[in-house]
Amino acid sequence: MSQSRSASPLTVALTVIVGTVLIGIDMTIVNIAIPQLTRDTGAPLTMIQWVVTGYTLALATVMPATAWAIARFGARRVFLVSICLFTAGSALVAASWSPESLIAFRVVQGVGGGFVMPASMTLALAATPGEQRGRIMAVLGLPVLIGPVLGPVVGGLLLDNLSWRWMFLINVPFGIASLLLGLRNLPKTPKGPALPLDVRGLLLLPPAMALLVLGTSFAGSSLLTAQVLLPVGVGLGLIAFFIWHALRANAPLLDIRVLTRPFTGSAAIVLFLFTSGWGAGMLLVPLYWQVVRGESATTAGLFVAPAGLAAGIAIQISGRLIDRVAPLKVIGTGLTVATVATTALLLLMGTDTPAWMLVALWTTVAVGAGFTIMPMSTVATRALDGPAIPAMATVLGVINYISSAICIAVVSVVLTWQLAARLPDLPGEGIGALLVLDRDEFAVIAPQVAGAVQFALWVPVALMAAALIAASVALRNARAPQKADTSVAESLTSSENA
Repeated sequence: MSQSRSASPLTVALTVIVGTVLIGIDMTIVNIAIPQLTRDTGAPLTMIQWVVTGYTLALATVMPATAWAIARFGARRVFLVSICLFTAGSALVAASWSPESLIAFRVVQGVGGGFVMPASMTLALAATPGEQRGRIMAVLGLPVLIGPVLGPVVGGLLLDNLSWRWMFLINVPFGIASLLLGLRNLPKTPKGPALPLDVRGLLLLPPAMALLVLGTSFAGSSLLTAQVLLPVGVGLGLIAFFIWHALRANAPLLDIRVLTRPFTGSAAIVLFLFTSGWGAGMLLVPLYWQVVRGESATTAGLFVAPAGLAAGIAIQISGRLIDRVAPLKVIGTGLTVATVATTALLLLMGTDTPAWMLVALWTTVAVGAGFTIMPMSTVATRALDGPAIPAMATVLGVINYISSAICIAVVSVVLTWQLAARLPDLPGEGIGALLVLDRDEFAVIAPQVAGAVQFALWVPVALMAAALIAASVALRNARAPQKADTSVAESLTSSENA
């Protein structure tokens, strides 16, 4: 299939989001199936949660090597090969025969998906003139917010009408379509010199992330056990060693020195805090509808669908505002809305609260996310040029996936702990034990289950509030961008052609 060298920036952006939206959907599509997977496999919630966490962790593990791969092989080739691997992994997940194989093949999916996001951003920005950056960034941000929100909707429809295996089989035709469109529309990017791979960094950072999430998942009802403290302690030590190494290496695996640029470090902190809370909420809300309210997977998915539409509209508005007004006005508004709405959701999430009220509140949280994530990412990259752009895109990607993996694991532990504390006589562990009860038995304990979900929601509330405080301090002196600041794409293009 021939490639179009004259594809417009919008065509390139729309082409890459066909692939990136699959990655976003797959981050949350399994959330809606966790109760059924727990019941069908007989595995405890802490193990089944690795279907989500393993995928997210794999994404973040391979992502630090993306900048090196793009420099060595070109962004177009990296994108296309990654889509192929992701599609093959999806087919393998659908054919899995045990919880262990399901988790393993989800990791394969994640390895393919980890290269997609930074490669797609590099391709889109390199094809985009500076004056169109706001519009194109808004398009690129759609999979980041809408994909995860649509995951429960698509998953619910497939789960109720077919089976959980179709949640992964559906990726295959879309993956093939993304590959064909990429071959046709994506411009070739020049390969750079054969840069040496930072082997020491590769041996430090990915294992550190794995140990952190592993230790958190072992927590059960207590954080103060050797099973938790040993892997978490070693993981933190490896991260500290990696930071020491990266600040001294000529070509580190992940160039964290980019965080010393204006607003980049503080933006990374805000994004880490907020995306952690946002990811935790996306786990808890579908679980609430299915477990506490007894809704079907399809209904639970439809209840979160308005949030996807609201997030899509919000990101288009905020993507234009962030280029015109002071960042704190946009991002501070988004963080305030998300924090207040999540707090209200926590307080009202009982057993008989009107559904429309909870749907409205979660939709409001999504609007806040739309005014936070991509605008903050824009602030993080505004002062960068040349090779620093893909480096920062990689850093932001790692922050997003690592924060999601860790926070989802923490919320799962908190929820399991709360269920055990409130229902000490419940046979089995956590959500899986609830699914074997009939409706009459469950009706008696539903208020205690709702209380456990409400308690777990304090985690995202605290993280969003911390993000608001951090943003208020970091962005208090940030001004509206000048016209000269819209030169990211030109600097990227000149860097690739150098």
